[in-house]
Amino acid sequence: MALKNLPIISDCTVSACSYNNDGCRAGAITVEAFGNEAACGTFIPLSVKGGLPTMMASVGACQRADCTHNELLTCGAPTIKIGTGTSTADCLTFSAR
Repeated sequence: MALKNLPIISDCTVSACSYNNDGCRAGAITVEAFGNEAACGTFIPLSVKGGLPTMMASVGACQRADCTHNELLTCGAPTIKIGTGTSTADCLTFSAR
């Protein structure tokens, strides 16, 4: 999968994240395995805003090998959504095999 084909984060509703400024502005996020959850490993709860204002973040890596969208630890979904699930910032697109 080429870098330009990585899925973008179409929606992030985690307002407490430093990278959320009317959408995710991190260069890329990592979806990590956090217990039974697929959590956003890039979530940073600081008062300082970060990222690039014109950046549309993508998923760089996914540790949830048991997700139907996971292909060689890379997300194969067309887009993903991040929001509050069991933890503060979860991949809401996660779907167990």
